[in-house]
Amino acid sequence: MAKTIIISNRLPVQLQISNGTISAIPSVGGLATGMKSVHSGGDSLWIGWSGLTDEEIPKELAPKIDEALAEHGSSKVNLSSAEVDGFYFGFSNRTIWPLFHYFLEYSEFELDSWNIYKAVNQKFADAILESADDDDTIWVHDYQLMLVPQMVREKRPNISIGFFLHIPFPSFEIFRTLPWREDLLQGLLGADLIGFHTYDYERHFLSSVRRLLGLEVSFNDIYLDNRIIKVDSFPMGIDYKKFSNAAKEHQKNTTAQQSDLQQRLNDHKRSTPDAKLILSIDRLDYSKGIAKRLNAFEYFLNKYPQYKEKVRLIILAVPSRSNVPQYQLLKKEIDELVGRINGDFSTVSWTPIWYFYRSVPFENLIDLYTSSDIAWLTPLRDGMNLVAKEYIATRTDKTGVLILSEMAGSANEMNESLLINPNNFEQIADSLNQAINMPIEEQQERNTHLQKRLARYNVEQWANDFMSSLQAQKDRDAANVSKRLTEHRLNTVLEDFSKAKKRLLFLDYDGTLAGFHVDPQKAGPDKELYGLLDALNSMENTDLYLVSGRDKDTFTKWFLHKKYNMIVEHGVWISQDGEDFRMLENVKNDWMEKIRPVLESFVDRTPGSFIEEKNYSLAWHYRKTDPDFGNLRANELNTVLTSLIANDDLSVLNGNKVMEIKSSNVNKGRATVRVMGEDDYDFVFAIGDDWTDEFMFQELPESTVTVKVGRQKTQARFYVNGIKPVRDLLKRFTD
Repeated sequence: MAKTIIISNRLPVQLQISNGTISAIPSVGGLATGMKSVHSGGDSLWIGWSGLTDEEIPKELAPKIDEALAEHGSSKVNLSSAEVDGFYFGFSNRTIWPLFHYFLEYSEFELDSWNIYKAVNQKFADAILESADDDDTIWVHDYQLMLVPQMVREKRPNISIGFFLHIPFPSFEIFRTLPWREDLLQGLLGADLIGFHTYDYERHFLSSVRRLLGLEVSFNDIYLDNRIIKVDSFPMGIDYKKFSNAAKEHQKNTTAQQSDLQQRLNDHKRSTPDAKLILSIDRLDYSKGIAKRLNAFEYFLNKYPQYKEKVRLIILAVPSRSNVPQYQLLKKEIDELVGRINGDFSTVSWTPIWYFYRSVPFENLIDLYTSSDIAWLTPLRDGMNLVAKEYIATRTDKTGVLILSEMAGSANEMNESLLINPNNFEQIADSLNQAINMPIEEQQERNTHLQKRLARYNVEQWANDFMSSLQAQKDRDAANVSKRLTEHRLNTVLEDFSKAKKRLLFLDYDGTLAGFHVDPQKAGPDKELYGLLDALNSMENTDLYLVSGRDKDTFTKWFLHKKYNMIVEHGVWISQDGEDFRMLENVKNDWMEKIRPVLESFVDRTPGSFIEEKNYSLAWHYRKTDPDFGNLRANELNTVLTSLIANDDLSVLNGNKVMEIKSSNVNKGRATVRVMGEDDYDFVFAIGDDWTDEFMFQELPESTVTVKVGRQKTQARFYVNGIKPVRDLLKRFTD
């Protein structure tokens, strides 16, 4: 039976060793909660690090740990203290974490840490491979394991793999500074589905894939070899009912049942009934903007002095990575800021800031959420920020105001909150003033919309949506109209080829027989290709045609002396048996004088682009331009040309990083059908990689063996995944 394998840095259980016994306690974190629907029953396995290093585990207890984890459907990856230091505290949290949160100045690029990161990722991949079958589904989580998808793919090419990144993915300009940028991208591209919290992170990732790897991206699909990788956004939710129900139960507590913290909060509210409690909860991390928030609070008190003794800021900073130098310095800075602000503004009866540096139990978290009038969350960069959602979920009477940084991923879903720029102290001060004075009716209207949305798209829905999308990707591959030319299918084609009395082969050139080159004139045939074409051309009862959009002068230079049959410029010219080219279609080129200035203006405004002028067509190449800018200009040019040529019997062909304007009555399909009518062929083969080759696939008879190079949408019956497989396939014809 197929199973689901979940992989994360840490397991969803905590191990406790006491008096020679091991106990495993389930975690209550967001991911563990969200994965309950996925990680259930005997058809699921969760792989991760137990939290104990090899040095911390007594040898006699190792088997008991495995047994304890197995009871929770989990399996551990063993890590030494040196591996944890280099992999987790090193590369993960001193390189990826600061870089992906735009703190480039904190990023360390240490080769040793990178090598340990690779080695540990391989450990996780090996653990998956030991337990995985080809029909299983793999879900890899977060930045610590970005190489795992490809490592698994290499050994299990047909297995279904998903990856979700729980932190931001930075812009290309930031990501490109990483020395091992291509390695991380290639690692992620081992997945079939790559998920992010927001569309912005998705867009940044796709931009990096285009610019650094040069892969074709169509909307949110990445074409890689014989695979299509889908990239999508799935904003993570919370366990809404857990927080909402906890808040409802909290309200029922008698004074005796209330926690010490709640009683203290109640005393404060009774002593100053008009005062407002402002809540700030974060992990102690430089990405959370706690120091900047404190400075903004000081600015607010100076701008609106009427709120002195009328507001209190409660800051809960949860300890995090206390052994990392930047975090130690951050704590020192925050301690000093809190002390200075309290020293400057405190009165006999009022301290402006209550500061707690500790973790708090869930009960106290609910105390703070339900008692605070305002939640003030201003991360400088945050993948999601679930605290904002948790606060709203606990507001059972729909009161309360959320002030949220627009740099948090959750801001995309929470437009009803007061969104602020965490660097704009003036805006922050005004937003605090607005929140303090917001009418109850407005608070309830805003929170009604927020609560409905959060209740509907909770963490369980997030997990199910991701898994459904991963399954749909798997089904999409299986249902692809164009089938991969497997060995079995190829044998059938070869058998038909050998039995045929008269054969006809149509071969595209660029992207099919030879790779693309930034300068089209420098992509000439190599020795191996000449040998292959010579062998095909010399076969008895076989007619070979090179079919290309190239100009006749180039093909004359490259191939006329070989006496190959050739159709060029998409069907304008034909050469047979080494004769000079003659026109296959009666076309004109007087329109070129009108179109050329338009193309020249785009060349002037698009660095790296250039015009290729053929006898009866004009081509605008943009392979050397910035990928995003080139695509933008291509769309713009397409709009301009469409309006210009509406009445001129011309058409625009959008090829691989090239746009070509030519006569509408000329295409490869029309030319190949005319050639086919010259003899009685009982085997016809056509192969190509470009949109222009679709004319061949559409116009030739259904019995034709049509093959697309790549996995783009096509009318071809089969596909292969690159130039080398094309040449290997053609060699089989000559065997």
